[in-house]
Amino acid sequence: MTSSPTSPITPTPSGSRLLPVARPLSVRIGAVGPVHVALVVILVVGAVLVATQGANLFSTANTVDLLTRSSLLGFLAIGQTLVILCRSLDLSVGHVAALSTIVAATVMAGDPARILPGVAATLGVAALIGLANGLIITRLRVNPFIATLGMGLIIKGYLDTRYQGPAGDIPMAFHMFGYTRIGVLPLSTIVMVVLAVAAALFLHRTRTGHHMYAVGGDAEVARLSGVRAGIPVVTAHVLCSTMAGVAGLLLAARFGTGNTLVQGNGYELEAIAAVVLGGTYLFGGRGGVSGTVAGVFILATLDTVFNVLGVDPFVKEVLRGVIVIAAVAFYARGQNLRASVRVRFPSGGEPRKGRGAPGNPESQTPETVSRGGGR
Repeated sequence: MTSSPTSPITPTPSGSRLLPVARPLSVRIGAVGPVHVALVVILVVGAVLVATQGANLFSTANTVDLLTRSSLLGFLAIGQTLVILCRSLDLSVGHVAALSTIVAATVMAGDPARILPGVAATLGVAALIGLANGLIITRLRVNPFIATLGMGLIIKGYLDTRYQGPAGDIPMAFHMFGYTRIGVLPLSTIVMVVLAVAAALFLHRTRTGHHMYAVGGDAEVARLSGVRAGIPVVTAHVLCSTMAGVAGLLLAARFGTGNTLVQGNGYELEAIAAVVLGGTYLFGGRGGVSGTVAGVFILATLDTVFNVLGVDPFVKEVLRGVIVIAAVAFYARGQNLRASVRVRFPSGGEPRKGRGAPGNPESQTPETVSRGGGR
C-alpha cells in the first residue's frame, strides 16, 4: 500500500496491516494557508482604518494603486521564490532590473518595429546573468549570498560608469505594458498573475520543479536519490534573473526610458521579504508561489493604506519591518510545534526490524531516504 502526502502509513500493533493516520490541518496546509488569512485580515483592517479618515480603500484609484504596486514586486518575488526553494538567494535582481531598462530602451530606440528585438535582448541578457550566477554557485562553490552580491556590484559598477542618466527611448506602443488597464486591473498585474500560475505549475507538474524542492530540502539526499543538484539551482537562477528582466521591462515602459536609479530602491530585499512573508522557508525545501503572491499583496496593501493615512515614510518602513519579523517568528513557532507533536510510533509498539522497516539502518537506501523512510 502506498502512502499519500496527507495520509502517512504507520504500522498497527500487530504489524499485520497498515492504517493511515490523519495529519493535522496545520500540517496539510503548511505555511501558505495563514498568509492568505492574514491578507484578508489586513484588507479588512486597512479598509476600516481608511474609512475612519473618510476614504475608501477599494475605490478605483486606491485599487489601481495597490495592484500597480504589486505587479513590479510580484515579478521579482516570484523569481526569488524559485531560488530560495533551492536553498539559494539572489541579491542581484534589483541591478538586473536596472540593466534591463537600459537594454530595452537602447535596443528599442523609440522604434515600434524594434519592440520584439528589444524584449528578446532584455530577457536574453537577464537570463545570461542568471546562468552566470547559477554556474558560479554550483561549479565554483561560491556562497549564493556572495556570488549574487558580487554580480550585483559588477552590474552597478558598469551602469554607474557608462550611464550617468536616462538612456534610450521606449516607443509609445510599449508604454501600454506599464499603463494599460482592463477595468481596474492593470495589464502588468494580469501578466504577473499569469506568470505566477505558470511558475506554480512548473514547480508542481515538472520534474525540475520537484527537484528544486528536493535539493532545497536536502541536497545530499537528493544527490543520493539520483538528482543532479546543480541543474535545479542553475535553472532557478536563470528563471529568477529572467523575471527580473520582466520587471525591468515594466519599469522601462513606465519611465519611457532606461533608468539606472532604480537599482538603489532595494527591490531585492523587498522581494525576499515578500517571499518569507508568504511562508517560503528561507533555508529551502518548503513554500510556494501562491504564498509569495499573497505576501506581495500584503506589502502592497500596507503601502497603499499607509499612503492614504499619510503615515511618515520612516515610520512606514519600521512598521513593515515589524510585520515581516512577526510573520517569520509565527512560521518558526508553527514549525517547532509541528515537530514537537510528531508521532513516531502511534501504535505504542516497537518499530519493525525487518528489511525495509523505518527502524532498520540496513534498509537506508537512497530510495527509502528520498521517500522519508529513514527519518
